[in-house]
Amino acid sequence: MLLNDRLLASLKIIVAIIIVGSSVVAGKLIVQSFPVFLASELRFLIAVIILVPLLIKVEGISSIQKKDFLFLFLQALFGVFLFNIFMLYGLTKATAIEGGLITSTIPAVTGVLSFFILKEKITTHLVIGILFAILGTVIINVYGFLTSADSGSSFLFGNLLIIAAVISEALFIIFGKFVTQRVSPLAISTVVSVFGAILFLPIALFEGRQFEFKEVTITEWGLVLYFGLVVTVIAFILMHQGVSKVPASTTGVLTSFLPMSSTILSVVILGEEILSLHFIGFGFILIAVFFLSKQEITGQAE
Repeated sequence: MLLNDRLLASLKIIVAIIIVGSSVVAGKLIVQSFPVFLASELRFLIAVIILVPLLIKVEGISSIQKKDFLFLFLQALFGVFLFNIFMLYGLTKATAIEGGLITSTIPAVTGVLSFFILKEKITTHLVIGILFAILGTVIINVYGFLTSADSGSSFLFGNLLIIAAVISEALFIIFGKFVTQRVSPLAISTVVSVFGAILFLPIALFEGRQFEFKEVTITEWGLVLYFGLVVTVIAFILMHQGVSKVPASTTGVLTSFLPMSSTILSVVILGEEILSLHFIGFGFILIAVFFLSKQEITGQAE
């Protein structure tokens, strides 16, 4: 039974990560139709409409300490607001394939920032994992810079924005470590989504006044709904259901499905070309994930 529970939990994590990978492709499509702030506001409004009633029904409105609200706001600021701005604007310049591959370095960046911010112990496995992640990202960027059909500087700027999104997401994870022991995953997701909707609202209202909603197709509205319901709500719930039942090392290994899903969907849906150097960069990133999972095992043993 225990084996079946872990298998089911692992499958939930895989599905969640594949959904997150698909969000890179969906984001590339959304920014072709919607302004960045308006698209993000609509996404989190959908999430709030779903999550708030769900939280009330399942857990009720539990008391959250003031310091927890501070960390939840910081999570929203970095993991919701800045992450989406950097990622969506970055995807207007870079390809979805590069976006997915660079995003897969989040565990390595989190490891570096955890060392400086949380004073977590740095191990040989962590250092090796970080170096391979950096090497993979450099290969993707340098080759893309030299071969991009667009302006090389424009391409590089887009990838730098995606790297900034990765750093923002890593900070989201780190700030989450201060509240996960006291606040439930559902409550975290709900409060962070509410803060996100508030942060995007002012500029979204400005963009909305100038936006021609009547020209939006059903497919484009479907993408917004997909972002709000599937990516923001379902993927988060599946991830936390899975993470609660498997070792952190297993979760680290399973994150390798993110660049796989984003790359495959970029080729199939967007028709982007995958190059040999993408495979090499991806290979180094997979090696990084392996060493980072070893880091998790070492940490548990201690």
